[in-house]
Amino acid sequence: MVIKVYNTLTHKMEVFEPFNPPIIRLYVCGPTVYDYTHVGHARTYVAFDAIKRFLKLKGFETVHAQNITDIDDKIIDRANKEGVSWRDIAEIYTNDYLEALEKLRIEVDFSPKATQHVDEMIDFISKLIEAGFAYESHGSVYFNVDKFLEYGKLSRRTKGEEWRQEEQFMREKRKPYDFVLWKKAKPGEPYWESPWGPGRPGWHIECSVMSCFYLGTKIDIHGGGTDLIFPHHENEIAQSEARYGVKPWVKYWLHTGFLTIKGEKMSKSLGNIIPLKDVFKEHKPEVLRLMLVLTHYRSTIDFSYELLEQYERIYDRLRSCVDLLIRIAHKENLNFKISNQDLKIAERIDEFLLGFIKSMEDDFNGAKAAPYLHDLISISYTSIIPSGKAELALRALNAFKRMNQVLAVLDDVFHTKGFEREFVDKLVKIVIDVRHMHRARGDYEVADKIRELLASLGIKVMDSKDGSTWSYV
Repeated sequence: MVIKVYNTLTHKMEVFEPFNPPIIRLYVCGPTVYDYTHVGHARTYVAFDAIKRFLKLKGFETVHAQNITDIDDKIIDRANKEGVSWRDIAEIYTNDYLEALEKLRIEVDFSPKATQHVDEMIDFISKLIEAGFAYESHGSVYFNVDKFLEYGKLSRRTKGEEWRQEEQFMREKRKPYDFVLWKKAKPGEPYWESPWGPGRPGWHIECSVMSCFYLGTKIDIHGGGTDLIFPHHENEIAQSEARYGVKPWVKYWLHTGFLTIKGEKMSKSLGNIIPLKDVFKEHKPEVLRLMLVLTHYRSTIDFSYELLEQYERIYDRLRSCVDLLIRIAHKENLNFKISNQDLKIAERIDEFLLGFIKSMEDDFNGAKAAPYLHDLISISYTSIIPSGKAELALRALNAFKRMNQVLAVLDDVFHTKGFEREFVDKLVKIVIDVRHMHRARGDYEVADKIRELLASLGIKVMDSKDGSTWSYV
């Protein structure tokens, strides 16, 4: 089956055909590191990591760059307020961002910092001036938007007030919608030397330079939040296509929907920003990731801890299910005749996996894929685990493993070394047997305490009339 994506540039669904298959070049706008990484950031970073993982599942090879803006007005302002160096602010929140990526199992091939590529930015700007697309004014440099005739093609905004950009003094610009490429240094601000005097790069130029430096001048997918369409991504297109003379510079523009809190967009003015470090105090990173992957990346998510608690239950059920299947699959000397019912179960497992994959082929629609994951969990609990049949367990595990190539919430379960797992399983079984002895004697206080201690280690004990079973959670 072909993959179809919604391209913001054309405002329609398109068959996904990269420039040079099987290689896919993916660029995602990363953070400006002046504060803690929050759930709104995670929404975008997880979405594109899942998209990349699915493309790899389909046989593509990916190169993923995601920048770090480590010099910006917001960073300087934060440093001045706290009385520290701007470099200290950038380092603190860069580390927080990188830790968040690790916890959310997001893998990025290149994480370039803006300050590492100032020379390339100066060269890029110089070439734009030479070509007549930019001009120097009062020590700053601006992009001449009127020279780029296709400006507005991404955001569909019309010329005039809708293009207005006031990130610098209006008197320095030829037109109110021209945007800054190089900012003249103010007294006390960090600066780099340039042909136009001391200053620093503007925000928009950073992504154009770093994306092309690591991925080349033809990029398959450029991603970010919907709020970046204008002016950031619009400006990126203008300066990149003007500089390199390539059209399209990016073939597919993908944008994630907003993440709201009680129906309102997250913002500092409303005081509803939720840092990931606070979320992770109460919930596993895998739970947040599962929630974000199992929604359509273009949809709006109204975040709440109640919603996260729902996904924590789903995650625990999923993890317990896979753990039970692994222990069934590891049993030896199981000989049984394949029945017609077993064949039907096997066929349904294959249908659920295929449904999951087809849903992701439809514009990476995690919400559409979610029911197939739930169906696979349900059939495992109702038909496979009670049967104890290794062949069915292995088939279900294969389906879970392929889904997890996108979900990435069961990596530790599937990657645990066989010897280590076998040793731990035997150790837990001994503890369960000891607990069973106490229950048989009516010593329920001790039995409950053992169960409580096992739960604190991530081991869930389930009692029934037939005995006790357990799983990792």
